[in-house]
Amino acid sequence: MARHRHRRRWTVEALTAAACLAVLVAYLGAEPEPEPRDGGVALPGAASTAVGRPSGPVGGPGQVAEAGVASPGLQPRQRPPTPAPSPSLTPTPAPRPATPLLTVSRTDVPAMVDLTQLGTRDWVHWGLRGPDSVVRKRGGSGEIRDEGGPGARSSYDTDPELFGWRDGAPVGGEGGTSTGIHTCHVGNGFRLAVLGSGELRTVHVFAGLWMARGRLDVRLSSGGPTSTLRVEDPHTNHSSQFVVRFRVAAGQKLLISWTAEETFNGCGNVALRAVALR
Repeated sequence: MARHRHRRRWTVEALTAAACLAVLVAYLGAEPEPEPRDGGVALPGAASTAVGRPSGPVGGPGQVAEAGVASPGLQPRQRPPTPAPSPSLTPTPAPRPATPLLTVSRTDVPAMVDLTQLGTRDWVHWGLRGPDSVVRKRGGSGEIRDEGGPGARSSYDTDPELFGWRDGAPVGGEGGTSTGIHTCHVGNGFRLAVLGSGELRTVHVFAGLWMARGRLDVRLSSGGPTSTLRVEDPHTNHSSQFVVRFRVAAGQKLLISWTAEETFNGCGNVALRAVALR
């Protein structure tokens, strides 16, 4: 019995010693744990190892902010405002001068001519109340000019066509008049001008003749060829409407001459009635 008790005690002691030995071996083979770091405190003289964000001074020399930690006193990085585009310094090209243009045609005079409707910019009528009587468009542009011409002027009222208006001065309205002015003998006639503006304009010249051949010369004061049309009636009177389309620079003129080139009577003549501009 005593021997049995001794054997059991030795067995327990052997097991206890083996367990202690195993614990000691496991303890000696384990790696020491690293000392805990204080992630919220920066060490003097330590440099940040964060990638992608530059380190910089925090509050004094040698102090650097760790990556991902906001540094007191620093503002978030701000982008500079996008500069406004510089104004273009390319000079504006000067407008091209008006290209001169001149065309002339002839057509019949209608039985009734409405000068108010036809002359939207300006119109003039001659001879309503005598050879010196002139009626103009009230508030018109004044671009139609009477520049005289050789020969004494006389008035008449025998043309078959009528002229009327509603915006005249000094005669405000006219329902229809057959009056005009004329001048006798070869070489006599009328000189007219229309001021240019650089825009395309249309001029209607209402002229006539009696037992004569009339010659119309049209040209631009800026130069270029003269356009000439002739109308002849050796027996009686004849009325014509000349349509002139022109363009000339401001300060230049359209020049019109209507002259008796030949007469077939002692007072063969050319006549002038009205001019309308639009």
